[in-house]
Amino acid sequence: MNKVVLTKGEARKIILHAAGLSRHAQFGRGKEAVQKLIEHLGFVQIDTNYVVERAHHHAIASRVPDYRLEWVDDLQAEGRIFEFWTFATGYIPMRDFRFSLPIKQSFLSGRKPLTQAESNLMRKVLDRISREGPLMARDFEYDRVKKSSGWWDWRPSKVALERLHLEGRLMTTRKKSFEKVYDLPGNILPPGVDMSTPTLQEYDRHVVRRALKAMGIAYAKEIVFSSRFVKSNVKAELAKMVEEGEVCRAEITGLKGSPLYMLPAYMDRKVTLAGDTFILSPFDILNVFRHRMRDFFDFDYQVECFVPKAKRKFGYFSLPILVGDKFIARMDAKADRKKRTLIVHNLHFEDLSLTGRMTAGVAEALANFVKFNQCDKVVFEKSNQRSVVKEIQKGM
Repeated sequence: MNKVVLTKGEARKIILHAAGLSRHAQFGRGKEAVQKLIEHLGFVQIDTNYVVERAHHHAIASRVPDYRLEWVDDLQAEGRIFEFWTFATGYIPMRDFRFSLPIKQSFLSGRKPLTQAESNLMRKVLDRISREGPLMARDFEYDRVKKSSGWWDWRPSKVALERLHLEGRLMTTRKKSFEKVYDLPGNILPPGVDMSTPTLQEYDRHVVRRALKAMGIAYAKEIVFSSRFVKSNVKAELAKMVEEGEVCRAEITGLKGSPLYMLPAYMDRKVTLAGDTFILSPFDILNVFRHRMRDFFDFDYQVECFVPKAKRKFGYFSLPILVGDKFIARMDAKADRKKRTLIVHNLHFEDLSLTGRMTAGVAEALANFVKFNQCDKVVFEKSNQRSVVKEIQKGM
């Protein structure tokens, strides 16, 4: 059985390289760099939270300097990426389209039986889009019978649109306002897309390869997570891939627990970290699994927008700040777009020694982050290191 023994430091290098965070512009610059990034990661998560710029744009901008928001829309219009689900919704390379089919089949077979009214509404929605072209939820009449009970309490026509999307009978793009636009797949898919449904084994192996390419080193539960909507045998297939040598086991010195896995291609790759600074989204691929942050980076991180206000330690939407292979701080920030001001509610530094280079790196990254959020200035409200904040302000 293939196995490689690594120190935590060596493991961090592989993980950061796999995540595209070994240095600024690891995939280059411009729109083509965005395509390369999405091709490599296989999935960039979309989230609706707009406290700062949305997660998918944030994740890309962290890796592609001078990123422009319209580039994702351009790539989608060119048929090079599409939006759909793995463990959440996000942007996926178009070459992986066939691997979305098992997920769609799973949504279709796993849903509750529809009422006649629900079936009729879905048929009417699909017919209207077939005749009129792409439509948004607001293009359908207000058909709510009961008062809304919450954020995800959609009205019937919105539910119908989402069901048709999840089952693959509709696809979506986005307006600049972030509203979904629903259209027939034939109007969105480029010519020559592979529409063949993969076998279960093909799908399982795709899940393993995609996860390990993006995460570098991962536990089985992390690999399986991206297939959580499909009844599959990813763990069994992972074991076969280890026996065949396509995947190897990884042992991290001083780290005990479940087995870890990696691709052999990362075993002999010499990764050098540039020591660059990154302000990351809470939904970045590096931050998705809290236990990974603790195990490999000794950083106990949690996005607290899901935590009751009274129990929050660092703020509603704190952003991890990474320098080289160390998480040095977390920044709870909000973009006041009317005043064009980035408000830093709390900049909390970890208990470690900060060098002048680190402080300068944070200043540069923060200046870029202010610009990225279409703001002109930054205001600091709270920090556990006020003297460091003053140095950062001087460096901006």
